[in-house]
Amino acid sequence: MKINDFLELKDFQKIIIENGKIELDESLLDRVEASFQFLKEFSKNKVIYGVNTGFGPMAQFKISDEDTHQLQYNLIRSHSSGIGNPLPEQEVKACMLARLNTLSLGNSGVHQSVVHLLKELINRDITPLIFEHGGVGASGDLVQLAHLALVLIGEGEVFYKGRRKTTKEVFEAEGLEPIKVEIREGLALMNGTSVMSGIGIVNAYKANQLTDISIRLSCAINEIVQAYDDHLSEALNGTKKHYGQQKVAERMRTHLADSKLIRKREDHLYTHFEEQEKVFKEKVQEYYSLRCVPQILGPVLDTLEYTEKVLENEINSANDNPIINVEDKHVYHGGNFHGDYISLEMDKLKIVVTKLTMLAERQLNYLLNAKINEILPPFVNLGKLGFNFGMQGVQFTATSTTAESQMLSNSMYVHSIPNNNDNQDIVSMGTNAAVICRKVIENAFEVLTIEAITIIQAIEYLGFQDKVSSSTKELYDEIRKIVPAFSDDMVMYPYLEDVKKYLKTM
Repeated sequence: MKINDFLELKDFQKIIIENGKIELDESLLDRVEASFQFLKEFSKNKVIYGVNTGFGPMAQFKISDEDTHQLQYNLIRSHSSGIGNPLPEQEVKACMLARLNTLSLGNSGVHQSVVHLLKELINRDITPLIFEHGGVGASGDLVQLAHLALVLIGEGEVFYKGRRKTTKEVFEAEGLEPIKVEIREGLALMNGTSVMSGIGIVNAYKANQLTDISIRLSCAINEIVQAYDDHLSEALNGTKKHYGQQKVAERMRTHLADSKLIRKREDHLYTHFEEQEKVFKEKVQEYYSLRCVPQILGPVLDTLEYTEKVLENEINSANDNPIINVEDKHVYHGGNFHGDYISLEMDKLKIVVTKLTMLAERQLNYLLNAKINEILPPFVNLGKLGFNFGMQGVQFTATSTTAESQMLSNSMYVHSIPNNNDNQDIVSMGTNAAVICRKVIENAFEVLTIEAITIIQAIEYLGFQDKVSSSTKELYDEIRKIVPAFSDDMVMYPYLEDVKKYLKTM
């Protein structure tokens, strides 16, 4: 794929998820070179932050000409201070691509060697060691991006061919040279929102997967109880003017189009009833976790769509400081590195994913509670009641995992803590928000895994394999390849892990 300027999220998917390779367009390289040459000339005899001054609250100190190069190295090394778990390789790769794209806009004044080396690291699957903990998301992802910059100057560590190695030995093996530090390469690499954005892009991709899985499982449960179809209808959902709700209902209708189990109300309850009948044997309408799926997952879909728009805008923006404008022949100082846009979206995304998880947990409870569903044995136990346990044990896992996500859904966006001698007096905590959102997404996959296995067992008990929709049958067949039909109790955790892996490939 040739990189020029505007990258869509689907481009990230091709590179990050599908391992596509990138090339740099000539116009991109021309833009970078023009920005670099302009800043080199413009910065003579002028005070420009981070070029010939200290950083943050130390910006009042003038740096002598002979020390300006060393200044950039000092910044990178001093801020390579992260700790905790390393970020997953997909997220770091997304971060590198986001950083490459924003530095390529020609607003950063960096040497061409920066974008060339970033391209090589992406194409060769050399992933810098970046830690989860470190950034407050105000001057961007300072600490996390310092670890990226550390690798680009030939220091630090990387993940390469499944192993953690020193950058030096990997560069020697691959014949790579560190970047050329000239004017502000350290600051330009570190001031920005590329880590929170990179994590956010992967989060959005996985949240899309979760939404689709949740819709499919919700359809399957409606089949199991032989629900009426009017709560999915275009007529009903069209009276509510929300795109997400209408889209979820439409996707449910598509999944259930060839089901032999979904019923029409007019065939059963709109015909006649006996006058003496005071209590109806069949439910007039389903529980909310079955009937209100478009209304519950609709906001998830709408939120996700807006989050993707914000992410796309951010990765295609100049988000460092100062901003170099070759056209105006001026250098503008400001705060484009502030991460509030991403922080807020990650909070919103984790909230709706938690709600999706809560829906799955309630649907699971409906299937496991025989007194509620009135068609399945307790805990969908296909063995001997009292002697075997069915899905009883895994419900504890689903419930506790959902509870954790509910707790994690408290906002990071409003948890600003001043630091940096109060220079950064209000911050975004955007990377923290993105990392916590990732945890909530991971939890959702685990709860949906348990729900999916339970649904398959329920279909088994009812003998509905030939009556469910082709969409549900496909799900049934794939999960049955992983989890055999069981009536005797068995150790569940290996199956949970394997089904979770399968769901992540859907």
